[in-house]
Amino acid sequence: MTAAIDVNAVPAPPVAARKPALLSVNNIEVVYNDVILVLRGLSLQVPEGEIVALLGANGAGKSTTLKAISGLLKTEDGAVTRGDISFAGEKINGIDPDKIVRRGIFQVMEGRRIISDMTCLENLRLGAFTRRDNNVRQDIEMVYDYFPRLKERTGLAGYLSGGEQQMLAIGRALMARPKLILMDEPSMGLSPLLVKEVFAIIRQINRDLGVTILLVEQNARMALQAASYGYIMESGKVVLDGTAEELANNEDVKEFYLGGGGEERRSFKNLKSYKRRKRWL
Repeated sequence: MTAAIDVNAVPAPPVAARKPALLSVNNIEVVYNDVILVLRGLSLQVPEGEIVALLGANGAGKSTTLKAISGLLKTEDGAVTRGDISFAGEKINGIDPDKIVRRGIFQVMEGRRIISDMTCLENLRLGAFTRRDNNVRQDIEMVYDYFPRLKERTGLAGYLSGGEQQMLAIGRALMARPKLILMDEPSMGLSPLLVKEVFAIIRQINRDLGVTILLVEQNARMALQAASYGYIMESGKVVLDGTAEELANNEDVKEFYLGGGGEERRSFKNLKSYKRRKRWL
């Protein structure tokens, strides 16, 4: 049984040599409705067993990147028109979302997207719909070990608090036994205390189960504390990448995402975004 989690006791990942990539996104372009270019030659890699953060302002293309990987672009009239996406050495762009789940990728959507008129247990069972083994009950208990309060909630999931719904969304992802989880804004709408708790659990899941995580997050400070590596996006492309420690100590990242910077730096609200892009590009 998984031990109770102390949100201050889960260590940050060590800085180490990067492992071989489980996921490779190579120079992709994404277009919506045949005319709107959103991603412009984006490339990134996610090493097996690591947490990688994908940061950027609203509208930078972070969620579109996750949907390109999970195959959900098709549901929004979007398509990868250039480049390729490889998972475990095999090309996956163009494959239907359910087949991508079966290959081991599960996306935790922005805003949780739990089924509100189903119970917690039914939501968890839904996460295992692609499985054909006999260990679903065992994995439900594993999820309850990570999120004990979910076991106490027997009513409809729509009545859960925001934090509990986020826990349910992550638990539902674990029920698919994924190799890679794509997490889109797990801290959205949560109190600071719940954000710390959720991120502590994310780190523990990565450490205990070896699940690789690509994390899209507005809370750059928490994301870089959890991740070993990070990418920063602007206008549909990666403009900066490095280890989490390198990004956390970068003066531009401090200024625009961490609320700090050197004394010579001016306030973010007094700067134009094109100046930021010009510096990085």
